[in-house]
Amino acid sequence: MKHILKFLLLSTVISALFISCSKDENKVLYSGGNPPALTASSTNAMVLVIANKDLPAVSFNWTNPNYQFNTGISSQDVTYTIQMDTTGSNFTNPKMGQKSIAKELDYTFTVKELNTILLGMGLAENMPHNIEIRVKSTMANGSAALYSNVVKIVITPYLDVVYPVPAKLYITGSATPGNWMGGGDPELLSQKFTKVSSSKFEITINLSANNSFLFVPVYGNWGNKYGFIGANNANNVNGDDFKPEGGDMKAPGTTRSYKVSVDFKTGKWTVE
Repeated sequence: MKHILKFLLLSTVISALFISCSKDENKVLYSGGNPPALTASSTNAMVLVIANKDLPAVSFNWTNPNYQFNTGISSQDVTYTIQMDTTGSNFTNPKMGQKSIAKELDYTFTVKELNTILLGMGLAENMPHNIEIRVKSTMANGSAALYSNVVKIVITPYLDVVYPVPAKLYITGSATPGNWMGGGDPELLSQKFTKVSSSKFEITINLSANNSFLFVPVYGNWGNKYGFIGANNANNVNGDDFKPEGGDMKAPGTTRSYKVSVDFKTGKWTVE
């Protein structure tokens, strides 16, 4: 009986080892790939012009990274992301421009699309900027990132705004010291923004916690206003998108002085 038990135990151990080895042999292991090789249709300095907004600006092409596994070359889908940043930022800027491309090995930016990306990075219009471009490739699940070489181009964007820039801008609401303005109320200079660029306004003002505010171009006139793009007070209190005739915007949860910035170039406002 003891011999039978020993034999059964030995058989169980051998079977477990065999199954374990079989599982190891069936594992799919990533063994590497080749960073994409990126080229541009032109690396000459570019001055973007609004009259050409629908025309091609620049085309990019890159090679297949040929992801390798122990079972052979991957047949999974690969996602590519064209990344743009200013020289010296090393692609660490949180406002870095990015464009995702599924499967394809090339992409052409129109003048408007490229200009929108650059303005979204917070770059000043009508000034040349040293831009670095690379391609990031990843597997479908976002793994095995590979980065291409960097292409450098000097690009000058033009002013393009989401909404027409008003001559003046004011803040009004229960969150502000002046509360909600009434129709025809006289101008409150303490509620008036300072225009700091061709498209951006800033004001430092005390905001009361969790109360609401809106932006108006003419104080005392409700015929035009700017508010949140969604439901009243559903915005991110640190900043969000705005639109004409939008909903009330909610202030942060702590009463104190804040700098409020409104940018008609991006259609966004921030509170800090």
